Amino acid sequence: MEEAVRDGVAEQRERLMESLRTYGGHYAELSRRFAAWLGLHSTDATAVLQIAAAEERGTPLSPARLSERISLSTGATTALLNRLEAAGHITRAREQSDRRIVTLRSGGHIQERADEFFGPLAHRLDAAMSHYPPQLLEQFEVFMADLTTAMDNHLADQDVVAPSSPRTTLDDRTP
Repeated sequence: MEEAVRDGVAEQRERLMESLRTYGGHYAELSRRFAAWLGLHSTDATAVLQIAAAEERGTPLSPARLSERISLSTGATTALLNRLEAAGHITRAREQSDRRIVTLRSGGHIQERADEFFGPLAHRLDAAMSHYPPQLLEQFEVFMADLTTAMDNHLADQDVVAPSSPRTTLDDRTP
């Protein structure tokens, strides 16, 4: 690849990454506000949203899949699910012929509350997206999927090669 082209791609990547970081920050703030609105810890609210969204797509989550999605250990996920189930925000069901498989479902009120909270944003996003041709939005979906795959692969590579922790030598310590 030509250096000028590489530089152009790198500059565009930096601009796009900055936009995605800004969007991610806004998304995190919106999630924090949703959690406060529900009276939940932000991790609990994130889990509820993940469960409801997966259910809405017709692909309900298992506890293991939720654990991966929200980056919690299985033990922490179990504690989180216990809290959410006790509060009536989710249910755990054995819907498969294999009774070992647990499916997570959101409480009926959660989808209503999420729609109430996120509905105005959905309308704004629909209005913003309506200015773009469907083909461009489809290309953007593919682009975002490619970015996600690149990030997933990078994270998987980091899991294989555990980073070395910084070591303190005797000379590094202060008296």
